[in-house]
Amino acid sequence: MADEIVPAEGPSYRPPRIRSRSLADYAPEPFDSEKIPPTLVSEVRRFLRVANQIEAESPRVAYICRFHAFEKAHNLDPKSSGRGVRQFKTALLQRLEQDEKITKFLRKEKSDARELRSFYKTKNMKAGEVSSVLHEVLKAVVSGAGPEFVAAIDIDEKIGSYAPYNILPIDPGSGQQSIMHLPEIEAAVSAVLNVRGLPIAKDSQEMGVSRDILEWLQCWFGFQKGNVANQREHLILLLANIHGRLSPKPTSMLKLDDRAVHELMLKIFENYRKWCKFLGRRSNILLPSVKQEIQQYKLLYIALYLLIWGEAANLRLMPECLCYIFHMMAYDLYGVLSGAIDLNTGEKAIPAYGGEHESFLSNVVTPIYKVIYEEAKNSKNGNADHSTWRNYDDLNEFFWSVDCFKIGWPMRLDNDFFYTPPHFSSQNTAEEMPTTFSTQKWVGKTNFVEIRSFWHLFRSFDRMWTFLVLALQVMIIMAWHDLETPLELLDPSIFEDILSIFVTNAVLRLMQVTLDIAFTWKARHTLGFYQKLRFALKFCICGIWTITLPTAYSTSQRNSVCSTKLSQSNLYLFCLSPYMIVVAIYLISNVLGMTLFFFPAVITYIEISNWRICKFLSWWAQPRLYVGRGMQEGQVSLLKYTIFWSILLFSKFLFSYHFEVYFMDTQIWYSIFCTIFGGVYGIVHHLGEIRTMGMVRSRFHLLPSRFNAFFVPHSSQSQKEDKGSFRKFLQNKIFKDLKLVKADIPRFSFVWNQIVTSFRSEDLISNRDMDLMIMPLSSNLTSQSIRWPLFLLTSKFSTAVNMTKEFVGEYEQLHWKINKDRYMVSAIKECYNSLKTIFKFLLVGDLEKRVLETIFDEIESSLKTSRLLVDFQMNELPVLHDKFIHLVELLFNNKPDDREKVVIILQDIVDILTKDMMVNCSRILDMINCSENDVSDGNIFLQDHPPELFASNFPMCAICFPLPDNGALKEQVKRIYLLLTVKEKAMDIPTNLEARRRISFFATSLFMDMPCAPKVRNMLSFSAMTPYYLEEIKFSHEELHSSQDGASILSYMQRIYPDEWENFLERLGPNVSDEEIRYWASFRGQTLSRTGSVRTESNSLNLMCIISVCFAKTLANMLFYFYTKLVRGMMYYRKALKLQAFLDRADDQDIYKRHTTFDGEQNKRTNQQSLSTQLGALADLKFTYVVSCQNFGTQKSRGDPHAQDIIDLMMRYSSLRVAYIEEKEDILADKAQKIYSSVLVKADNNLDQEIYRIKLPGPPIIGEGKPENQNHAIIFTRGEALQTIDMNQDNYLEEAYKIRNVLQEFLRRRGKHPPTIVGLREHIFTGSVSSLAGFMSYQETSFVTIGQRFLANPLRVRFHYGHPDLFDRLFHLTRGGVSKASKTINLSEDVFAGFNSTLRRGYITYKEYMQVGKGRDVGLNQISKFEAKVANGNSEQSLSRDIYRLGRRFDFFRMLSCYFTTVGFYFNSLISIFGLYVFLYGQLYLVLSGLEKALITEARVRNVKSLETALASQSFLQLGLLTGLPMVVELGLEKGIRVALSDFILMQLQLASIFFTFSLGTKAHFFGRTILHGGAKYRPTGRKFVVFHASFSENYQLYSRSHFVKGFELICLLTVYNLFRKSYQSTMAYFMITYSSWFMAGTWLFTPFLFNPSGFAWRKIVEDWMDWNKWMKNQGGIGIKPNKCWESWWNAEYSHLKHSGWTSSIMEILISLRFFIYQYGLVYHLDISQDNKTILVYVLSWFVIVVVFSLVKLVDVGRSQLSAKHHLFFRLFKMLLFLSVISCIIILSTINQLSFMDLFVCCLAFIPTGWGLLLISHVFRSKLEYSGLWNIIQVVAYAYDYAMGCLLFAPIAALAWMPVISAIQTRVLFNQAFNRQLHIMPILAGKSKHR
Repeated sequence: MADEIVPAEGPSYRPPRIRSRSLADYAPEPFDSEKIPPTLVSEVRRFLRVANQIEAESPRVAYICRFHAFEKAHNLDPKSSGRGVRQFKTALLQRLEQDEKITKFLRKEKSDARELRSFYKTKNMKAGEVSSVLHEVLKAVVSGAGPEFVAAIDIDEKIGSYAPYNILPIDPGSGQQSIMHLPEIEAAVSAVLNVRGLPIAKDSQEMGVSRDILEWLQCWFGFQKGNVANQREHLILLLANIHGRLSPKPTSMLKLDDRAVHELMLKIFENYRKWCKFLGRRSNILLPSVKQEIQQYKLLYIALYLLIWGEAANLRLMPECLCYIFHMMAYDLYGVLSGAIDLNTGEKAIPAYGGEHESFLSNVVTPIYKVIYEEAKNSKNGNADHSTWRNYDDLNEFFWSVDCFKIGWPMRLDNDFFYTPPHFSSQNTAEEMPTTFSTQKWVGKTNFVEIRSFWHLFRSFDRMWTFLVLALQVMIIMAWHDLETPLELLDPSIFEDILSIFVTNAVLRLMQVTLDIAFTWKARHTLGFYQKLRFALKFCICGIWTITLPTAYSTSQRNSVCSTKLSQSNLYLFCLSPYMIVVAIYLISNVLGMTLFFFPAVITYIEISNWRICKFLSWWAQPRLYVGRGMQEGQVSLLKYTIFWSILLFSKFLFSYHFEVYFMDTQIWYSIFCTIFGGVYGIVHHLGEIRTMGMVRSRFHLLPSRFNAFFVPHSSQSQKEDKGSFRKFLQNKIFKDLKLVKADIPRFSFVWNQIVTSFRSEDLISNRDMDLMIMPLSSNLTSQSIRWPLFLLTSKFSTAVNMTKEFVGEYEQLHWKINKDRYMVSAIKECYNSLKTIFKFLLVGDLEKRVLETIFDEIESSLKTSRLLVDFQMNELPVLHDKFIHLVELLFNNKPDDREKVVIILQDIVDILTKDMMVNCSRILDMINCSENDVSDGNIFLQDHPPELFASNFPMCAICFPLPDNGALKEQVKRIYLLLTVKEKAMDIPTNLEARRRISFFATSLFMDMPCAPKVRNMLSFSAMTPYYLEEIKFSHEELHSSQDGASILSYMQRIYPDEWENFLERLGPNVSDEEIRYWASFRGQTLSRTGSVRTESNSLNLMCIISVCFAKTLANMLFYFYTKLVRGMMYYRKALKLQAFLDRADDQDIYKRHTTFDGEQNKRTNQQSLSTQLGALADLKFTYVVSCQNFGTQKSRGDPHAQDIIDLMMRYSSLRVAYIEEKEDILADKAQKIYSSVLVKADNNLDQEIYRIKLPGPPIIGEGKPENQNHAIIFTRGEALQTIDMNQDNYLEEAYKIRNVLQEFLRRRGKHPPTIVGLREHIFTGSVSSLAGFMSYQETSFVTIGQRFLANPLRVRFHYGHPDLFDRLFHLTRGGVSKASKTINLSEDVFAGFNSTLRRGYITYKEYMQVGKGRDVGLNQISKFEAKVANGNSEQSLSRDIYRLGRRFDFFRMLSCYFTTVGFYFNSLISIFGLYVFLYGQLYLVLSGLEKALITEARVRNVKSLETALASQSFLQLGLLTGLPMVVELGLEKGIRVALSDFILMQLQLASIFFTFSLGTKAHFFGRTILHGGAKYRPTGRKFVVFHASFSENYQLYSRSHFVKGFELICLLTVYNLFRKSYQSTMAYFMITYSSWFMAGTWLFTPFLFNPSGFAWRKIVEDWMDWNKWMKNQGGIGIKPNKCWESWWNAEYSHLKHSGWTSSIMEILISLRFFIYQYGLVYHLDISQDNKTILVYVLSWFVIVVVFSLVKLVDVGRSQLSAKHHLFFRLFKMLLFLSVISCIIILSTINQLSFMDLFVCCLAFIPTGWGLLLISHVFRSKLEYSGLWNIIQVVAYAYDYAMGCLLFAPIAALAWMPVISAIQTRVLFNQAFNRQLHIMPILAGKSKHR
């Protein structure tokens, strides 16, 4: 580079003219450094950023940096072939041309090189990236400037090595960071940097010696630089945290203890060792014999695994694949370390894949990734049948067999594992995988095949179905024999009949084995020989028993020797028949299993042992797989859930025997028992113990001791918690030491004040509320100095005054009466002491001091001698009280003009005390009089007018007023002022309901069972991770102030949150910035519906129906701005940890000094670092928060404002890290190629700064989006635990304080294993937006509390149901991550993490002492989408291998728990709907065939009782009573029985039963359809505040097939039944049988409109009708979305049938045939048939259908041919057709007696037939689509949908005519809005102006 740097001049280049004025005004705009082509970002951006940063200091150096960036860009892409590169280079060149002359003139040195060198010297190490960039630019400049500048480079060479860091700055300047001075960090760094004795790789000899073991591994194995840097920090933090937690402590904390390395090694390689043991292979973790080298070798193996894991990309979801890779690479590593000789080459062994750049990624990861990618493409976005492609589980389970070693090392890419079917592969597969040979074959599915069939439910839970069938058979036999006593079962003939159940059992077992073989057939190629042998033997044995048992039973029945009934006396004499002997032999195989059931430890040993006999036993019982072994619980847990299910089943069978028999009722019994037992469990564990602020007040004095017990680390922390538990119970509950309470106060007060301050920062409370809630802390920490919050003391002093005035009796009685109220005593003492303190500052004169001291002495003397009531007259005490209030008020205002008032009040106080109250006041009066005489004698000028008491100004002032500006004094005056003046009760403070709820729960949690918190330094480290896609972050200025419908979002929020808006303005003042308003509105945007957000008033504002227009439409614009509030909530963890770390090291005096300035910069340590910085370092050691914003890079390159919002949040919260997926084009061989990378960034200088970049083998999102997003970011998390947090969640400071306690759960062993997942409670805060939101809130609350509580204990089947669960990170890191990602099958990705953890012998628990906030959907459409997604997910779960293995490998009772709490609930919902259809179609058949009439009139039998009873029971589900039971119990626990009952009654009045019945239809429809045909997909709900009006067309699209069609079908069934039963059945009987069916039909038809805001507003009705017609008439086509036209929607609605298998298609046809029953039955009841029962009548009915279809086709053809050009002829043609049809009807009515009833019955007969034909035609669409019939089908379908829409629309339009209906609907939907007094009248006024 030349000495002068100028851009190349071209023909168009003209140097600019330079004027002195232009130089003076030179202030160029910064060049946009963010919009850079993706191919140049990593190399160019930093130079442009530094140029912008330093331009104000040195324009010429900035110019040089930009020029260097231009050169780099040109070198990277000289031909500008990358996307956007040409434009970027042009813009940058123009800027360089613009700045060249001006900056040269501004240059201070003679040359650019000197200018750059001079500026570079002014930058020190603190400049970081600036120095690094300048260093690189200087080197480039000097290389062309001459040798005289070379020395300048060598001076600061270390600065050039600067690299951005995440937590640990491991660079030459790291010594300045506090975290690097922590002894555990120093020890871990020292161990990782130890490379002594390690052989040097040949390729790295030129680079020099590696500085740490990870760089050494990089040299040998070719890992990426970013991966090495990331895992270096990861490993150091893991080692440091374990090392710092060791007990007993090591002798030297600066040396890494071997125990820490050993503990980490056990956790990391636990799964690998089990894998080696399972496959019978020796572990390749080989350690040296030299003790000094063992730690280094262990660290190398750990680092190797972490590097493999960190770069494995999608392979991380395949844990045993990683075990295989590590197994091979560990062997290579040991060969390198031991200096082994390669037998083939005769040289030292080297790794199979050397240390070339990105060798590991290209040679190991990419080939396996390509297999995953190709298989994912074969899935056709999840629409292909599961059996045709391999998912993650199939590929991973390939490594459960020793066949995986056939892949070899180096991997043989011609192995069948790498082959994908050619007919599924893309066209470029041959190019991507050139090693594919024709001899390869597709491996196929491994161990399991996901086949769409309901038989999966029987196959997975066959023991349950067998048990239920056999129990049903037993009850039928008992009922048949009409047994009177249980002893009659011992009758030999009856007993033998009972034993016939084993015949049924043999048949069912044969079915089960047959299903196993059939469903595993497509995986037969991956099954081992012994697995195939097992299937064959099982089938043969089951077949033999299926033949033997029936034969023996029939023989025994024919030749029975026990047929004669025994007498009563011989009842116990048994007669053994041959059949009984056969049964005994049959049961021998089950005896061992029944015996071992009670010894779970033996079963566990058998399953995990490698002994041959054990392997044989486990092989025969279950297929030998790597997972699902040893899952048995301990005997105590086994006993608990066995007793539970025994009681439940006994109750079920007892009830069923006398009333009903059907399978679904077990779900009802489970719900009842779960509610009862879960409620009792909650009571035992203190849930709801403190429900109100009144209860908080009554127990507040206990909170400090409870706080100390749980949150203050004790010296005995290292001891086991279970030791001395009874003594601890006695100490904490009964024999509480009062001295402990005194010691508890400082820390509790400090934390309490921080919590109150957080409430204030969130604007939940006002400054006044904060003053009343703050708990002051005195420097004199004695018992007398305890000052409780004022909200506990309000009105206590005035009450004591009145009590004393009116008291008659002895002082001891008064003292006892006052002492009953501890807060009254505190108020009196504090008031007295505070007044004494204030008077010390106020009174300056000697006389005044002596007078007041004498008064106080008299008072104290009277108190000591108990003569207060004798020495003082208390009648004037209220007057004195009022005077003190006036005095304190003046002191509080502290205005100089009030001095005279203060003097007079002081004189009044003395007069009242001395003349009205004190009995003997002569001493005080003498003192005053004597003083006055002295003054008069000494001054003749004032002899006539001596100064009065307190009024003297000479020689000095008697009082010091105004009071001095002393902060502590001002606070004390304010406190005494509030204490004397505030009259509210404690339960009214704070006024905000959300603040009350949080305080109540925090207080309750202190009485629950939680482990004691360790010191921050000894706690487990953890991370929180949130997947983010495209959700909103915060309101923009335009969104806040845009005025739609007359009201902006900000103005509405000011009215819906009036108190919080006032608190916000009070906190920041009237001149608040727009940015702060955006944040405030964004925080409120998430929690708009919180019950605590708006203060409840007493009077109700009559909003009427206008609220549905105003409230709902305004909320439509308000999104859940989850991200902003979520980040703030998660950052509370860091704040809490800093606070706790301070308390760990502080004594009481430190707490007093810093209780209001916790984050200050005082108290510098000797190393000149602030305490806050040190605490922050400790918090960083323990906590990391990563948000996985997968599209952040794309958003940033496009200039999306969301990207800047994310950067703003990172700037606001410096510890926040963002991981994203970067997609860029790289130029390789003059060809653009997409490169994907995982990138971690942080904020720096208001910009994002890249920390780590790890290249990926391809696009990472190839399965389900959310788990893939989590998987790419999980490598950037840290710690031993990981909390998964969703975007719709929130956190609170008081809850964050409990994180140490929760993490201790991972160290608790309450069973065989410590927990691997700890579930936490969630608070649903979206319950008050609408009634629907309330229903969902109650339903979700009952599930996340009483439901999960009972699932965890005693049932032991709680899994992972979403967030905010805490994972044992190291456990799941080595076992596939925190979710599964296979397309479609893992749609509900969260729950599969729980399945996986359980199958791998993990233990999942649930704790309720900590909670996080969570938002749920609040509109019906969004709720339905969510429930449809969950139902889809459960249907896919029922097909999955995880559910199959859990169902087959759990013991019987735990299997029952698993079924009824997962897929069983949804299957039973489907069964309940199916049972309704069976009943109604059965009734239809009976009534049309005449059998019912014969049964009723002739046999006097009224219907089938069991079906009627079952239907009545189902109505519990339909009416929502069963769903409401857990809600009532949980609300009763936490809010009280009265509130629970009132809320439940209110829910019913708000039509909750209708909502839950509608939801039942949603679950049943999508669960059943997905199992049959697939089509499961993620349905984004947005979780917005979508309580706006949904159009009719939108509702029709969502609910037409799931609800409307079924509702019309039910009405048709009920109508036909009603028509033909009237002649022989009463109306009451009909109503009793069908009322629930009518209710369900009406619910399914009209619920979407009933819960639709403004659903009955006439203006909306008109708009909906126009929109509906437009949607129906729009033409479809390619690219037209379903919401735009009917045709596109119709095609999309049945798209799932395109991918159905032949069995599903047959099932669909069979189900559709039910519609033909109408026609077949009804045509014979027509008057025109004249009782003709021949087949001819039925044939003629089909002729009518053909005629109707022909007419439809004729009209359609006429429309297409004539409507455009011959419109008149077309209308004439339609008229002729209409007249022809009318003529035919008239003729038939005249000749053949066709009646109007016949026409109605014909409609009921032919309309269902036509619908059935349409459904069948969709099954054969591929055959019919290109024929002429398809056009007719589409026209008929259009007619059906239009007719259904009109039938639905008509009653809605009719009701809209009545305004009262709209008002009632609004009140039902928004009842809580009425109660909360929404101030929306100004908005309504704004609306009226716009109308």
